[in-house]
Amino acid sequence: MSALGSLARLEAVRAGIAQPVATVRHCHVSEAPLVLVPLKLAGEAAAPLAVMIGSAPDDPSLLVVPQPRNRDLRFAFAAELAKLVLNHIETSRGEVEELPPGKEGDERIRYGNAPQLLVPNRGGVAFLRLMGRSTRFRSTEGPYAVDPAVPVLGRWLTWFADRHDHPGSSLLRAMTEVLRLHWATGQSSVEDGNLAALMGWIDPPDGLDGPAAAVRAEDPVACPPAGPATDPTFDNEVLAPAIAAYDRSGGDPRTGDRLRTLIASQLTPTWDLMWRAVELLRAMPEGASVPRRWERDRDAFTYYHQTFGEAYPQARRDPPVRAARRLHDLERAQDAYEAQRAFDDPLVMAEHRLAGQAFGGPVTECDPARLDETGKRPKLRPLLRVRTEDPVRLDLGTTVCNAARPALKGRIVEIGDGGVLLELTGGMGRKLTPEPGAVPQVGDRVCFTSLTEGSFGAAKFPDREDTPWTHGGPPGEYVPTDEDAEEDWS
Repeated sequence: MSALGSLARLEAVRAGIAQPVATVRHCHVSEAPLVLVPLKLAGEAAAPLAVMIGSAPDDPSLLVVPQPRNRDLRFAFAAELAKLVLNHIETSRGEVEELPPGKEGDERIRYGNAPQLLVPNRGGVAFLRLMGRSTRFRSTEGPYAVDPAVPVLGRWLTWFADRHDHPGSSLLRAMTEVLRLHWATGQSSVEDGNLAALMGWIDPPDGLDGPAAAVRAEDPVACPPAGPATDPTFDNEVLAPAIAAYDRSGGDPRTGDRLRTLIASQLTPTWDLMWRAVELLRAMPEGASVPRRWERDRDAFTYYHQTFGEAYPQARRDPPVRAARRLHDLERAQDAYEAQRAFDDPLVMAEHRLAGQAFGGPVTECDPARLDETGKRPKLRPLLRVRTEDPVRLDLGTTVCNAARPALKGRIVEIGDGGVLLELTGGMGRKLTPEPGAVPQVGDRVCFTSLTEGSFGAAKFPDREDTPWTHGGPPGEYVPTDEDAEEDWS
């Protein structure tokens, strides 16, 4: 935890309410996201119990598996869930946008919108991931055939779970993660994983402060768990007898309705919390880089939707080359995401300033017309001195950029009591005189950082056929050596 984050938590304890750690919203929130509140049977990793799902706070759909250990009932539940999720996917595409041709001259399109799935916590993400894995390979023919929509649902859930791992993606988000990105509470990170406790600190009910609301959230009767796990007392005293009664009745609809009512009582409080959280997020101004990240989400959604019919279900495990490429992409996306959040938000940038990776202050000296004539041709290289009280932990020669205009880059020449002396190297135009407003003037307050949206370029990975057999490639051709021949003869 950063020093600023610790300070925000201490201030939350003193004030009795969560403190903002962001001035803008760092994620996209759709006009009609698909909210899912899942429950699973205790002790069964892949036995869904119920899900409350919908795109409007006053219009939820409740799907229940009255006997989660019954395979037929589980996959009937998956088929109903598939209809709702796939319908949301198809109706969320929006109009098609035509984009300029790519590097190879191919025509490109992008959907004007994309589906967004919201779950209460990381456990909900893990539930969707596991459900995707358990359904995407199911056969639609034969003795154990499932509804044709079930494997399609599995492939989409797997894709959404993979996009959740991509830093900055908003296609599948856990609400507790999103809220912690914008507020700091006076409780531990583990307690922040409880949506009711977290919302109790951020938006406490009337007459309660954050700590009191968080204590109330620990009462499983007043605030049932946000799923996918259920409360043990509810399991033993309420749920187990209700399922047993359903079994004894032979599936009587009346016992099924009573079971639905009981489960609805567990899901409705979390459903209401989810939509309260959505409204809190919508009230925040959107960060400048959020639309660009949402464009990339729409690009990924468009490509997967367009190629869905041609591709096979995702493999259970990535082959080595694909795994290395995926890890490389995630690392690059993480660097870019951290930089974009810092450029968008001065509170986020403050954490990097405290860590010594950024510095800010007024410009005390400026030579905007300075030229470097040591080479064959003169180059525009203005000098800028920034007086700062920040702890600068950057080496001489480090490349930095302006937080307000990341295109304006410079190199650290000197660090002393008078501040930091920079030699600007880019982002000022192509002429020997800087463009108007490109170079900060004396008295301007600036912030420079070593963060960049692309700290390293894309790596080139070999094709699978060009890797050794230990990494998925074909085995090499066997050519016997002299020693092999001697051993065979002997």
